[in-house]
Amino acid sequence: MEQNRARRAAYAYGLRAETVATLWLRARFYKILARNFRAHGGEVDIVARRGHTIVFVEVKARGDLDNAAIAITPQKQRRFSQAAGRWLAANPWAINYTLRADAIFVAPGKFPRHLENAFELRVG
Repeated sequence: MEQNRARRAAYAYGLRAETVATLWLRARFYKILARNFRAHGGEVDIVARRGHTIVFVEVKARGDLDNAAIAITPQKQRRFSQAAGRWLAANPWAINYTLRADAIFVAPGKFPRHLENAFELRVG
């Protein structure tokens, strides 16, 4: 029971972090295309567009920004790329755009850290 409570609290914390990241992107003139896109094998927290670039964003929330940055493992990158590929398959108009994998790190009491090209996006 205590484990379920901790899991629910972590999930709620993650949703708040995604909302913060969405607001951060909107303030920088990104148009949000999707949130929490789930596909077999992975998830993309935010899909956004600015100009001629489609950005797939992984949001990580931790106690401090440095711990958030190290939380994107190679396995997570692989699953993220699979989900991004499935989003592109469902949205073929986006194929002609520049594609990028970004990360936004969120920690209490700090401004979010937006890292463009955080890792290589492998779709296709």
